[in-house]
Amino acid sequence: MIAEFGLAALWLAAALSALQLLAGVLALMRPEQAAVTAGRRGHAPSVADPPETGPGPLVRPAAVLQAALCATAFAALLVLFARTDLSVSLVADNSHVAKPMLYKLTGTWGNHEGSMLLWVTVMALAGGLIAAVERRLPERTMLATLAAQAFVALGFYAFLLFSSNPFTRLSPAPPQGMGLNPLLQDVGLALHPPTLYAGYVGLSVAFSFAVGALVTRQVTPEFAKVMRPWVLGAWVFLTLGITAGSYWAYYELGWGGWWFWDPVENASLMPWLAATALLHSASVLAARDALRAWTIMLGVLAFSMSMLGTFLVRSGILTSVHAFAVDPQRGTFILALLLIYIGGALVLFALRAGTVSEGERFAPLSREGALVVNNVALSAILGIVLLGTLYPLLTEAFGVRVSVGPPYFNPVGAIFFLPMLVVLAVGPLLRWRGDSFKRVSRPVIMVAAVGLGVLLLVWLLTGIALLPLLGMALAAMVGVGSFLPLRGRSLLRLPLPVWGMVIAHFGVAVALFGMAADSAFQTERLVASRVGETIRVGPFAVELAAVSPTAGANWTAITADLQVRYDGGAPRSMAPQSRSFWAPQQEVSEVALLTRWNGQLYAVIGGEAPSEAAGETMGQSGTSRWQLRLWWKPFVTFIWYGGLLIALGGTLSLVGRVSEDLRRRTRRGLIAGRRAEALA
Repeated sequence: MIAEFGLAALWLAAALSALQLLAGVLALMRPEQAAVTAGRRGHAPSVADPPETGPGPLVRPAAVLQAALCATAFAALLVLFARTDLSVSLVADNSHVAKPMLYKLTGTWGNHEGSMLLWVTVMALAGGLIAAVERRLPERTMLATLAAQAFVALGFYAFLLFSSNPFTRLSPAPPQGMGLNPLLQDVGLALHPPTLYAGYVGLSVAFSFAVGALVTRQVTPEFAKVMRPWVLGAWVFLTLGITAGSYWAYYELGWGGWWFWDPVENASLMPWLAATALLHSASVLAARDALRAWTIMLGVLAFSMSMLGTFLVRSGILTSVHAFAVDPQRGTFILALLLIYIGGALVLFALRAGTVSEGERFAPLSREGALVVNNVALSAILGIVLLGTLYPLLTEAFGVRVSVGPPYFNPVGAIFFLPMLVVLAVGPLLRWRGDSFKRVSRPVIMVAAVGLGVLLLVWLLTGIALLPLLGMALAAMVGVGSFLPLRGRSLLRLPLPVWGMVIAHFGVAVALFGMAADSAFQTERLVASRVGETIRVGPFAVELAAVSPTAGANWTAITADLQVRYDGGAPRSMAPQSRSFWAPQQEVSEVALLTRWNGQLYAVIGGEAPSEAAGETMGQSGTSRWQLRLWWKPFVTFIWYGGLLIALGGTLSLVGRVSEDLRRRTRRGLIAGRRAEALA
């Protein structure tokens, strides 16, 4: 009954989404609706206000109730996975009776259908929250926004119900279940997909706001102030999702890398690049009434990248450890949604482009100018990543297989990334509207001197390659430049958004330093070692003390006991494993990490290697060799520390913006209440 109850809730949510769309469109077609709602905006209700009639009042309740029903459907699926109800096809294909409870629950979204239901649930909750709390924009703009959100959600409801139903029954039910991909049986599955989906869906909200503003010709600073917290929240979740996903792949796959330019990794990076540019454009529009067209276009582009990533992951056209293996018909469905949503938004923009005025002008040497330069650079990097991701697919369609990897992405992306970092270091020092070089010359020279000094010092001491060398110099510049806006200001009175900017920019410097250090100074050893032998890697001496079998809830493993000494210090233990799962059958490497302040030792054990001595048999005591792969990765952890700092900065900015808005609403409410009392 739980499956049928969840399916019924999903159908009702879809019906309410259709009602929300229809009521919104009909309300927008009523010319008197503008006059009715205009009189209600900006003051407390009174008897003098005309009653709001027509379909408009249905939109907000429909959005809120739709969110509740969709959340109910997802909760039903969670219960089915927790109970391992194998009469549901999705549970039987992606769970097992012997699987630990944590992985039963996270397995809810560790598959195509469940992850899409999570996507739609987050989208419905976001739409319901907008309908429940947002009152700052003209009601017609809000109706258009909620109608656009319903239109997007309706397509995904149709995709779920007609192409990817998560509640399909299976008869007869199997006795145990197929199990979850062992690579997904990790706590990373509890963190990475939900945060990433929250970011994707947050960009759908930005898209809906952009469409609503275009429909009602209200591309104004007030519109940007309303959209900015949603973009900022989506950006924070995307940052956390990408950071968590990078670390998860780093320790789970056993390849020793933190980014592979995998097409599905790129699919998560592209929306983040667009969202970063959108966030800065919306801030300029909100603060200085400039970059109106930029903001609208980036709102459409950011969600376009989210949709494109969804298509790449679920169409079956990619071969990736991240991709869901689904049939091409589902990919065609998503491609159709992509063309409808994005094509329709671009047509709307073309029709209304003449109504989007230029906004206030500003000098090239200004904070707005610096943000425009960064937006251009981010857009160019986005184009580079998009081309590198899609080009192999295009060539394969003509029978030619090519591989696009770091030799393309790193140097070509650096052409725009490195200058962008220079602007990032000095941009926050500039004033709005216009500035003079004379005023900022001293801090700019200071930042440049720090960068040049680090570059020369590192080059003389290490002689590393050009890109890591430039990365370290620019990390120093951005790190110093991020704190210079604090000069001469009272730190206790500094607004939270300013602290957020400082911490986020410093996080970029920290992450960049980690990337450069790992690229420049990483040491790797691949050996076949006997028990008792010692291997040196970087400053570590690693002894293979023992190899023994181990068993878990749904796996068996070979576990290595490694005794590790750093520069002759006290020994510490590491225990990498080679695991064999039986539901489904698959072998995976369980990495062991030894973390220090200055980096990580990364250890992987493989299988038993053939002995070199003639006549010796496999497994014979004292003669067996075991494949060990060891990396010393200096300062690699700074990559993820930087990502967390970036997300922390975004969170502080979001809290500051929301708190400021609540204070303003409270003040307006008090003033309106006093006026009402005076009139009474």
